[in-house]
Amino acid sequence: MLRSVMKIGIIDHIDCAHSLPGHPKCGIPHGHTYKVECVVEGTLKDGMVMDFADLKQAVQGVLTQYDHHSWNDFLEYPSVENICDLLHRELAKTLAFPCTLRVWEGDGKWAEL
Repeated sequence: MLRSVMKIGIIDHIDCAHSLPGHPKCGIPHGHTYKVECVVEGTLKDGMVMDFADLKQAVQGVLTQYDHHSWNDFLEYPSVENICDLLHRELAKTLAFPCTLRVWEGDGKWAEL
């Protein structure tokens, strides 16, 4: 039987504040609800790539440290691109699979890595 690579994913949300230093509109503190989509890929083992509960736990383990905090406490310039990069690096430490991360800053605006 040929094993093909399959993708699975979860979505979670966090609420955070930030300000973008020097930005004419976003330079004042404000907040967003961030939607975080994490997709991992791998081959099926015993009918699964990985258990959704394990993936959700890994993502929540990373997100919990940032939820209801200011991104400025963690990043010099907390654009959605830099937030995505930070979260991706943190997730890579805990996941045994390659992952794609998409971070939505409110509706209609996102970065993906």
